[in-house]
Amino acid sequence: MRIEIINGSVEYDGNTVLSEINFSVSDKEKIALVGRNGSGKTSILKCIGGEVPLVSGTGDEKFSFSISGAPKIGYLQQVSLNDELTLRQEILSAYKDVVGLENKLQILLDKMSENPSDENVGAYSRAMERFENIGGYLYKKEYLTAVSKFGFSAEDLDKKLSCFSGGQRTKIALMKLLLEKPDVLLLDEPTNHLDIAAVEWLEGYLKNYKNSVVIVSHDRMFLDRIVGVVYEIEYGVTTRYKGNYTAFLAQKQQAYDKALKDAKWKSAEIDRLRKIVERFRYKATKAAMAQSKLKEIERLGTVETPRRFDTSTFASSFQPEYESVRDALFVKDLVFGYDKPLGEISLAVERGQKIGVIGSNGTGKSTLLKTITGLIPPLSGDVRFGVKTRVGYFDQTIAATKSELSVLEDFRAEFPELNDGEIRKTLGGFLLSGDDVFKCVKDLSGGEKVRLALSKIFRRRPNFLILDEPTNHMDIIGKETLEKLLMDFSGTVIVVSHDRYLINRVAKSLIVFENGGVRYFDGTFDEYEEREKETAEEVAKEKPEKTKKTGGERYVESKEEARRKHRVEFLEKKITALEEELSRAQAKFDDETVNTDYKKVMAVEEEIKTIEEKLDPLITEWTELSE
Repeated sequence: MRIEIINGSVEYDGNTVLSEINFSVSDKEKIALVGRNGSGKTSILKCIGGEVPLVSGTGDEKFSFSISGAPKIGYLQQVSLNDELTLRQEILSAYKDVVGLENKLQILLDKMSENPSDENVGAYSRAMERFENIGGYLYKKEYLTAVSKFGFSAEDLDKKLSCFSGGQRTKIALMKLLLEKPDVLLLDEPTNHLDIAAVEWLEGYLKNYKNSVVIVSHDRMFLDRIVGVVYEIEYGVTTRYKGNYTAFLAQKQQAYDKALKDAKWKSAEIDRLRKIVERFRYKATKAAMAQSKLKEIERLGTVETPRRFDTSTFASSFQPEYESVRDALFVKDLVFGYDKPLGEISLAVERGQKIGVIGSNGTGKSTLLKTITGLIPPLSGDVRFGVKTRVGYFDQTIAATKSELSVLEDFRAEFPELNDGEIRKTLGGFLLSGDDVFKCVKDLSGGEKVRLALSKIFRRRPNFLILDEPTNHMDIIGKETLEKLLMDFSGTVIVVSHDRYLINRVAKSLIVFENGGVRYFDGTFDEYEEREKETAEEVAKEKPEKTKKTGGERYVESKEEARRKHRVEFLEKKITALEEELSRAQAKFDDETVNTDYKKVMAVEEEIKTIEEKLDPLITEWTELSE
C-alpha cells in the first residue's frame, strides 16, 4: 500500500492554501502533520480522504496523486452514526466480521455437541483458528476498555445515540473509527477534549496499531510517543523528517544552521571571485582567468538566505507588578461541588509555587478552581489568599464568548484609563492588530478569543495565575510561548491542563483527581507517571485470593465450558505441531553443511525465532485456559 502526492497544490475560492505538497504514506507508517494554525494540515487529510481536489503545484516535478493497493481509508469526518442504535450496537458495528464469526461458532458448537463427527470438528476448528486470527478473543475487552477510557459508563452502552451530546457523539465516532481498523487512519486533533486517561489509552492503541496512521495534533508528548515520520507545513511547502516530534525539531534546526552556513560561504566566495575579476579583467594576460571566475560566479548562482522559522506568536514575557507575601494561598478542609461534594482538599501554596491540576473530565477540576477564586461558594471549609495577592483567572469557556463589542471596545471597557494607542500596542503583542481590532468578539476564532483574554489578564500584571485549560485552541508555537511565559513567571501558578508536555515542564507539583477523590502529589508529571507505573507493577505481582463458590453458584455457562474445552484441545494440537517443527529446525544444527556456513546458521536461527514467536502466545493461552 502506498499513497503519494508529488508537487500538489490546494486552492479554496481561487486562493492557494498549499503551493507545493510532496507527501507519501506507506504500509505501517505512523506520520504526524505539523504546522501553524491555518497552514493546511487538515486540507491534506481531506485530499487523502477524497474530499478536496488537488491541482498542480509550483514545484519543478510533474504533478501526480496516486493510491496503490486499494487501501481502506478511515477519516473521522466521514463516520456516520445511527441515532436509533444504542452505543453498544454502534460500536459492535465496527466488528462485523468478528461478531458474525462468533455467531457462526455458536452454531458449529451446537452441531458438534449433537454430532461430534470429523467433519463438524474440522469445521469448528477451522472457524476457531480464523476467529483467533481476526482478534476474536480480544475484541470485547478492547471495545469495553475504549468505552471506559473515553468516559462512558456501563449504563451508557444501552442508551440510544440520540441521548448523547455533540461532544460525546464525536468521541463515539472516533471510537468506532479506531476499532474499525482501516488500512490508513486519518486523525485530525484526536486528543481534543480527551482527558489524560483517554489520551494515554489512545497512545497505547495507536502504538500497537498494525496499519498506517496520519495524525494532525498539537499534543507534542502524544506525537513523541507514536510517530516515526513528521511532515511540516511551512510557507505553503511540505518537508519530511524522519523520527518523532523532538527529533524533527532538532533536524529542522540543524538544516537551518547548515543552510545559513552554506549561504554565508557562498556569499563570501562570490565576493572573493568578484574581487579577482575586477582586479584582472582589463589585463590581457589575465583575461582568460577573469572569464573563468565569472563562470564560477554564474555556476554558484544567487545567494538565498534561508527563511527563518514561522514563529510569530503573542507577547512572551511579563512579571507581576508586585509580589505577594510568602503564603500566597491557604486551603483548609475545602469541600467543593454544586449539589453534592466533588472532593475535599487542604493545601498551602507558597509564593512562586507552580502546581498542575490533572484528572478525568467531569471530576471537578474546574469546580475546584472556581471555588478557590470565589466564583462559587465552598460547601464547607476555608479558602484564604495571602496579603497583596492579585489573581489572574482564565476560564476555559472563554471561547464561547458572544460579545457584540469589537475587540477594541471590549478591551477599552475593562481599561478605560488607556488610550487607543496603548490598547493597540497591548493587543498587537497578542497578534490582534490592524483590522483585527474592529472585529466583533463573537466572530473571533477560538485561538483569537484566548489571546484576547490573556492580553487582559497580563495587562493587570497579577502575581497569582489560575488558569483553566489555557492551551485549548492554541497551536504548538502558542503552547511553547505560554510554557516559557509560565516557566519564567516569578509569581504563583495553578494550571488545569490535559497537555502533559506543558504540565511536565511548568508544574513542580500536582493536584490529582482520581478514583473519586483528589490528592496532592509533590513531584513532576514524569515522576507521577513513574510512581503510578511502579504501583501498577506491585499490584500485578500480588496474586488475588480465590473466593470459594457456594453450591448454588455456577462458575461458567455449560456452552462456554464446552467452547473452552474444545479450544484447549485445538491449542494442544497446534502446540504439538509447532514443537515438532521446532525440533526439526533445531536438528539442522547437527548437519555439517549448516553449522559450518554462517549464512545457513543465521537462516536456521531466524526460522527457530519465527516458530518460537508463534508458539509462545499459544502456550500462554493454553496455560490460562487449563488453570
